[in-house]
Amino acid sequence: MIKFNGINHLAMVTGDMDKTIRFWRDLLGMRLVAGLGRPGYRHYFFQISENDLIAFFEWPGVKPIEEKDHGRPVTGPVVFDHISFGVETEEDLWETKDRLAAADVWVTEVIDHGFFHSIYAFDPNGIPIEFSHNAEGIDIRKNPVMADSAPSAVTREGAKPQLDKWPQVESPTTLEDRRVYPGDGSELWHRKNSLESKD
Repeated sequence: MIKFNGINHLAMVTGDMDKTIRFWRDLLGMRLVAGLGRPGYRHYFFQISENDLIAFFEWPGVKPIEEKDHGRPVTGPVVFDHISFGVETEEDLWETKDRLAAADVWVTEVIDHGFFHSIYAFDPNGIPIEFSHNAEGIDIRKNPVMADSAPSAVTREGAKPQLDKWPQVESPTTLEDRRVYPGDGSELWHRKNSLESKD
């Protein structure tokens, strides 16, 4: 079975990379670890954790999205509601809240969701963000909980993947047929260029 190791990167959009850098790097403390660009296009990556990144495309004419309360239902086409970033300790949650408030960024009070505590805010692009700390002694990854009062039949099948619901791979790609094609940025790293480190 496939073993995932986190979110390689979330790809977001901004019309102002400088404001985005100020927020994600300088206010939240996420390192700017890669930057691709040419006139009319930028793609920058910030480090969330050892395995996880958030990236932003900067495109001309992009405007911040209209702020929508986190989790408020909408109708019509929709892809995304909000992102929740995990923090190591409850103290980190309070520090994040205080840093956002000191920077005059709207932020909620700390909310108790039973198995985690959270605060909610928006980035300069209007992206709804949440910061969460897992409640002590509760780990839904080890002990899944289903509290839905009317779960569907598919939900009642349980937490474990039902691998027999999809066709099995009968002809895996052979080593001889595996090819990786160049994309944006490959030319930079193959020339051994990198973003200068300023730690």
